[in-house]
Amino acid sequence: MSVANDVAVDLPGLTDRVLAQLQAAVGVEAVHVERTKVDEFKDDYWIPGDETYAAAAVVQPTSTEQVREIVRIANEHGIPLWPHSQGRNLGHGGASPRVRGSIQLGFQRMNRVLEINDELAYAVVEPGVTWQDLHDAVRERGYSLMTPCPDLSWGSIIGNSMDGGHTYQHYGADYLMPTGFEVVLPDGDLLRTGQGAIPESTSWHLYKRSLGPSLDALFVQSNLGIVTRMGVWLKRLPDAYAPLTLIVDDDADLEIAVDTIRELRLAGHLEGVPSIYSTLRAAHMLLDAPVQAGPVPFTAAELQEIGARLGVGAWAVRSYIWGDPELVAYRLRRIEAAWAAVPSGRMQPVTTYTKDDYSTIVGSAAQIGIGIPTLKAIESTPAHIAHVDVSPVVPLRGVEIRMVVEELRRLYAEGGLNFGVGIMVTGERTAVAIAGIRYDKTDEAVARGAFELGRRMQESLGRLGYGDGRPHLLYMDTAASQHSFNGHAYRRFVERIKDAVDPNGILSPGRHGIWPGAYREDGRADDA
Repeated sequence: MSVANDVAVDLPGLTDRVLAQLQAAVGVEAVHVERTKVDEFKDDYWIPGDETYAAAAVVQPTSTEQVREIVRIANEHGIPLWPHSQGRNLGHGGASPRVRGSIQLGFQRMNRVLEINDELAYAVVEPGVTWQDLHDAVRERGYSLMTPCPDLSWGSIIGNSMDGGHTYQHYGADYLMPTGFEVVLPDGDLLRTGQGAIPESTSWHLYKRSLGPSLDALFVQSNLGIVTRMGVWLKRLPDAYAPLTLIVDDDADLEIAVDTIRELRLAGHLEGVPSIYSTLRAAHMLLDAPVQAGPVPFTAAELQEIGARLGVGAWAVRSYIWGDPELVAYRLRRIEAAWAAVPSGRMQPVTTYTKDDYSTIVGSAAQIGIGIPTLKAIESTPAHIAHVDVSPVVPLRGVEIRMVVEELRRLYAEGGLNFGVGIMVTGERTAVAIAGIRYDKTDEAVARGAFELGRRMQESLGRLGYGDGRPHLLYMDTAASQHSFNGHAYRRFVERIKDAVDPNGILSPGRHGIWPGAYREDGRADDA
């Protein structure tokens, strides 16, 4: 096949010679340049017909050595690469590259669970391994381990972790799960972080620190390397488990509810990542029953009626308790007593499960809490509905959560859309308030309006001091520009590292606002 005749997007460097080299590295069947095939890896939630983030090709390696060879080829010819794992980064850009015409490096065929250590409760995975894959592998081996998972089981464990995503179990809190990386650097060199720098180390995936600077976090949300394997911390399956739903019927009580959750987290009675959902988000995430929106946003009275009718109130908290039966019972009493201080607070009836019951649990909210992956959140969403997320990081103080919520509520109303927020309590001191903007992805004008609303949200919250923790491709430069202390000292420092390790600027240019020198010098970072 001639590249010039059937390439998805024009890219001067993608010549027949380059194509032949890539095919020699990974096999003909693993290199795709035809438009119909490359389009399968587009962001399914992007504006219809818009080619801003279109790739020129997709290459799917099966080994770390193949990844290294692809990187060498890209350096030789100056072709940008954009790695993705399963490409399920919905609401943030999917698999699409920041720079149009990049080669997507897809890891769907690097999908091996390399190790599961039952004694020390960890696993080692390649970037194509999904949450469902790891769960199935643990069960097939008969191990009594709880596997982590987010809301959707089809995504990649490494991909989610490298984009700053979260899970809901113990190690989802403050992103504790990943430990010990193997990394292909932008020049094709190979690095192992932490204790993995010692050949044959048995502590590689057990201990988070290195001798000297610890580098793992350097590769999260970055373009400084490609993670080709990663350790994943697991937990023992608990003897007892209680999924909780805490309701706030009156929106006026949000502040005291947030402060109560903070104190329960700090006391150790709530673990993992409790999630606080507004009415419409609660119906979807807790009941697997999204409310069909009308042509105009619901009024406050209509939302109150929906919350009362469905039993989810103005806000509903999804959380979990794990442990010995006596510990679960004790924590339940402490949580119930604390929640009684919320004037309109109530706790829905609680079912406590034992190990023998876990396989009988129904409902995605309860399944996720015990590590049973599910696709209910996407299966219950109409096929034409997409979303783009804005995710400000906010201190876990009721007064500040309220400030962010009211600003988002104002902007939703200004955009003519329903208010829908999920506040992920990712630690004991902060939360990520995910504003999900829903829209009809088949309507170009509606989609553009949704993305413009997302931009206004990010800019407005940034002016208030709340940065987006996981921006969409479209907003990456805007988000990075808000980190401007001391003349953008953070960005200048990372750019110096980028230029040192990636002098040809081939790896993920523009990812989270970090551009290689060549892009900065010729101004392409502004209009890429």
